[in-house]
Amino acid sequence: MIARAEQPVVLVRAGAGAEDEHLSDASGTPTQATPYRDVVVGLDLSGADDTVLGFAFAAASRRAAGLRVVHGRSGPELQDEPGAASARLLPWKAKFPGVEVIEESVIGDAGSHLADASREASLVVVGCRVRRPALGAHIGPVTAAVLRRAATPVAVVPHD
Repeated sequence: MIARAEQPVVLVRAGAGAEDEHLSDASGTPTQATPYRDVVVGLDLSGADDTVLGFAFAAASRRAAGLRVVHGRSGPELQDEPGAASARLLPWKAKFPGVEVIEESVIGDAGSHLADASREASLVVVGCRVRRPALGAHIGPVTAAVLRRAATPVAVVPHD
């Protein structure tokens, strides 16, 4: 279903409650009366489509939460131009000035890093390229890893 979706799909684990998306109160209990945890988004520096970033910024803005932008590097990608992520984020920071942005460049498997980041998040946002292969639609390895391991709701945003 996710690989064929033309609109964002949000998946929530069974047993999750709305209070789980919020910070803990003074007693250490998550409650809907406390602020939301940050939104986490996986940034693919190789793609130029900003649909995923737009969704993530809007979600963080609606929640009055911060946005943690995670982009992974491995192999030849270690040579990416410094500041490439910051440059991609500039127009979105201008459009959503109330959203505090934290950039995190990680080395290794982006899916694992995003799943780990989900433990402290209200929502994880990942992209799914729209593909129409002859043998059926599929999702990429980062999205699959996040869906398997995330501790919080995951929004999968289709994009070109």
